[in-house]
Amino acid sequence: MSSFYMRKEIIISYSVTILIFLLFTTASVAQDPVKYTLDDVIEIAQKQSPDALIAKHSFRYSYWEFRYFKATYLPNLTLDAQMPNINRSITAVPSQDGSISYTPQSLTSYQVNLSLSQELGFSGGRVFINSGLSRMDNYYTDSTSTQYLANMVNIGIRQPIFNYNAYKWEKRIEPMKYEIAKREVIEKNEEIASVAINHFFNLLVAQLERKIAYKNQSNYDTLYKIALGRFTLGKIAENELLQLELNVLRANSEVENTELNYENSLFLFKSYLRLKDDFEVELIPPVISPDIVISPDRAIIEAKNNSSTIMSFKRRLLEAESGVNFAKMDGRFDAEVYAVLGLTQTANVIGDAYKNPLDEEQVIVGINVPILDWGKAKGRIKMEESNQDLVVTAVEQDEIDFTQNVFINVMEYNMQKNQLEIAAKSDTVAQKRFDVTQKRYMIGKINDVLELRLAQVDNDNAKIGYYNALKTYWKSYYEVRRLTLYDFKRDMPILIDVEELLDN
Repeated sequence: MSSFYMRKEIIISYSVTILIFLLFTTASVAQDPVKYTLDDVIEIAQKQSPDALIAKHSFRYSYWEFRYFKATYLPNLTLDAQMPNINRSITAVPSQDGSISYTPQSLTSYQVNLSLSQELGFSGGRVFINSGLSRMDNYYTDSTSTQYLANMVNIGIRQPIFNYNAYKWEKRIEPMKYEIAKREVIEKNEEIASVAINHFFNLLVAQLERKIAYKNQSNYDTLYKIALGRFTLGKIAENELLQLELNVLRANSEVENTELNYENSLFLFKSYLRLKDDFEVELIPPVISPDIVISPDRAIIEAKNNSSTIMSFKRRLLEAESGVNFAKMDGRFDAEVYAVLGLTQTANVIGDAYKNPLDEEQVIVGINVPILDWGKAKGRIKMEESNQDLVVTAVEQDEIDFTQNVFINVMEYNMQKNQLEIAAKSDTVAQKRFDVTQKRYMIGKINDVLELRLAQVDNDNAKIGYYNALKTYWKSYYEVRRLTLYDFKRDMPILIDVEELLDN
């Protein structure tokens, strides 16, 4: 019995050991930070950030709107049926002598029609062809009669003569609207990249500030202990010791502030990228790339070729022109032709309804001539013409402003490379100065605590300034991409995969 309990204790002991090992292994794996580069963050943001999802659904709406427009002018096949239509009622029936009698009736009708129609975009009319069969059952008090009506084929056209032709303008405007939507979703992607860059560097700077704060806390704590020993030996004044103690307190406070700022930046970073798991994040600072100089003239040409803004200008001009045309055509002399040619027959037996068909013709010509409108039509035309002049003026000014904006942003980008090099050099110099000042203080060559504090502040600011300059550089680059929709690194326009956007 004792050996049984001994084996049981050994098994339990091994089980507990393995369980503890697994728990510690899992915890150590869970605590490993996930590393992200700037390209990783931009790619994730463009796929799953809230802005990316909104842009995707907005494009889908424009896509189906364009599909709806194209479907409107494709052949339309329609089946219309009434099976059955039952009517039991009392109806007033006039007799030959002029009197009216109320007679009960009981009717059941069946009707099936198949129609194929096509809009005529070039003329604004519509052609159609249809075929149908109707049956009428009339129930009398002592008998029942059945009759069939066969419309074997009807071919017709409805053609306005002087009306406003909406298709003439829609076939130019609607494809333009769809193309604008495609360009806007690309521009939104570049804008998302800028937002992602902002979150990336905010977290990177917060990560750096926290690291600096802990380093300063350790450094000042060490310096304070050294100064305390020197003060005991009477080598430094009490004022210098108090200044170092104040620096230690400031460093402790800065650690708490940077921790809070880091946690807030980390939350915003994960929230925008929609990263739901609770894990540590480590950001890898980007290098200075792409190392290219963009010609302002080339950027303006690409912006005019690719930007949705320029195409929106063309759309506004076209819509204003369409408004003038509508005002000139609507409410003036109107005419419409409606013509139908077909074959039809009636019979008491369905088979006979398709024998010896009779021809059927119908032609209607309608006109509408305004005699007196008190200048209403003329006033409407003048209003639309004035609106067109206003749109032309506004578009001309907006195009000038857009071109200038592209020029300024390109110049700012080209300037950022020098600014970044200056910031990198400043960081190197400030770090070297701080290291020299700190070493000289520790070996007693200098006793000026304020000089040490100033060197430390300059060093910290230089490091943060370098990352802020890097942030400005990358944001400037993606802003130029957004304005031009051109990838200057690969020397090609930025395109999208429509199928990927429509894929669920």
